[in-house]
Amino acid sequence: MPDENKPHPQERQRTEADRQGHAAIAAELSKPTAGPVRNSMTAANKPLDARLTEQRNPRSARIDQLSTIEIVDLINAEDRVVAAAVGAERQRIARAIDLVVECLRKGGRLIYVGAGSSGRLGVLDAAEIPPTYGTDPDRVQGIIAGGFDALVRSREGAEDRADEGAAAIDGKNVGADDFVLGIAASGTTAYVHAALQRSRERGARTGFLLCTQPSEQLVAAHDVVIAALVGPEVITGSTRMKAGTATKLVLNTISTAAMVKTGKVYGNLMVDLQVTARKLQDRGERILMETLGVKRRQATRLLEEAGGQVKTAIVMSTLSLDAGEARRRLEAAGGSISEAVDRARGD
Repeated sequence: MPDENKPHPQERQRTEADRQGHAAIAAELSKPTAGPVRNSMTAANKPLDARLTEQRNPRSARIDQLSTIEIVDLINAEDRVVAAAVGAERQRIARAIDLVVECLRKGGRLIYVGAGSSGRLGVLDAAEIPPTYGTDPDRVQGIIAGGFDALVRSREGAEDRADEGAAAIDGKNVGADDFVLGIAASGTTAYVHAALQRSRERGARTGFLLCTQPSEQLVAAHDVVIAALVGPEVITGSTRMKAGTATKLVLNTISTAAMVKTGKVYGNLMVDLQVTARKLQDRGERILMETLGVKRRQATRLLEEAGGQVKTAIVMSTLSLDAGEARRRLEAAGGSISEAVDRARGD
């Protein structure tokens, strides 16, 4: 009989390949990152471009000579720095969240502005808020240089059209109750800068998200500047990689925390979702079953009486109210279930 504890030959081969790959990456990561990046042509004493996003990464200088598993390990090792870089900006991210919440509570909007990968990530984050938290699509919006077509096909020249950035803000009728967050990994996108300048002229609060060191002028110009310094990319200038990952983490954090603080979450449950699909019907019923301790049949009935609104159903059941009164209590409590229940029990 075969020895069950003895590794299969293919497994031994895979394990050995992994060991060699990790050893190679460890050797790359152990090399000093300071000093010039050398190749067969030049040996510059300092980067030709001061932007961190445009500098060469010494750890990936020979990526074209690595095996497939070594490339995977190298990219993974570089990706590990992203969360730490985002964490280092926690205070400024929190500042941005508070500004967004302040604007949303006044009836204003969160508007992302970007070009290329940055613009697509802003549009993506904005598009996911309505189905997740039951918000009006106008409350969180994304603007991308080049318009809708730029979402699926690159329009690189659009990022240089400052006049279009300003015009996009005018087209959204941005005002004093709005928060506009510009997203540009390199920090130099003309479209984004023009959009933010026009936003400030119209009285809006503004922020900037980038992945290189911000200038003093940039910091002074905006209410908050978030700089996630993830370092040079594995492929020089390819900011869809670490910079893109950092951008998505920051945007997810800002929008999620803003939804939590505006009453869209109860515990850690998405109670403001709207039942518009079979999956959401099931999720809504399970939320009611868990929070109220009811059976599936009762959860289904409650959700139907509440018009598919999970929050309304929870308040209805908890306070023994009809749907209309439950909605009125929620509105008076700013949409917060906890606040509505606490107020009722304190009366």
